Amino acid sequence: MAGRFAPRPRSAPPSHAAPVPVPAPRPAQPVDGIRRRWTPTGPYDLGLVLGPLRRGPGDPTFQAAPDGSVWRTSLTPAGPGTLRVVARGGAVEAEAWGAGAEWMLEQLPDLLGESDDPDAFVPRHRLVVAAQRRRPGLRLCRTGLVLESLIPSILEQKVTTVEAYRAWRLLVRTYGEPAPGPGAGERLYVMPDARTWAMIPSWEWHKAGVDAKRSSTILRAVRVARRLEEAAAMDPEQAAARLELIPGIGPWTSAEVVQRSNGAPDAVTVGDYHLPGIVGHALAGDRDADDAAMLELLAPYAGQRHRATRLILLSGHTPARRAPRMAIRNIAQL
Repeated sequence: MAGRFAPRPRSAPPSHAAPVPVPAPRPAQPVDGIRRRWTPTGPYDLGLVLGPLRRGPGDPTFQAAPDGSVWRTSLTPAGPGTLRVVARGGAVEAEAWGAGAEWMLEQLPDLLGESDDPDAFVPRHRLVVAAQRRRPGLRLCRTGLVLESLIPSILEQKVTTVEAYRAWRLLVRTYGEPAPGPGAGERLYVMPDARTWAMIPSWEWHKAGVDAKRSSTILRAVRVARRLEEAAAMDPEQAAARLELIPGIGPWTSAEVVQRSNGAPDAVTVGDYHLPGIVGHALAGDRDADDAAMLELLAPYAGQRHRATRLILLSGHTPARRAPRMAIRNIAQL
């Protein structure tokens, strides 16, 4: 006799029942990606060129490896991609993985500064002359992508870089996807797409330390992401004007974006907390310079003002700090 807890015999499923779908196994990630080699003309410094794309030491979309290679991820028009570049023997060797691999390699020369014209710059101050001599490999990158620079730039509005970098890191790791490529998904992530940014709950922004003003600006931007991405193909002035149509995006943010997305050599950042004092101190000994004074000092570099400020920052000639650092806020505890 069957015991009290003996299992009941299972009846056969009806013939019309739909089969239970079995997920297809995920294909193994190919070890080798697709490759391209690019040879720059003249001096070249890979770290200086790609450095502005890094958002802090823990940026999940960017990594500088001990072997001198640089890894970065992008959400391209063709899909997510991972790019590895290394300067070797006077050339740059690149390898890419993922749906966006071909797009990334096609854009590689622009990313690495081929469309930039460093010879158009004429240094007019002794400090700038010395900085250019020490950093002859500086070129301005052009990513061709707007949102990947716009969102972290919005996160950096009116807060310390420590706060902004933390927010970027948390949000990308939480809502992005592991990067394609062998081992890349263990340490690198691809930023979320526009729809995913739009679906992030308000409390998750709060947990990341992002106030309502900045999160609302990001939400307004991602709703018109396609129109904003078109700005990467525009003249920098037109691109900045399109970005500034979004409430919450002003000249500071638009300049930070077009410097990267469009490789804009004249997009000087106004409204910055530190830059006017640094430029004023370097060019005129005026550590209390404001935006107006900074623009007057940079007037001889019209058309190349962003490159001039990059060289001034690279010179290391910055005023000694007099005031305490901007306080780091934690709105998650407010």
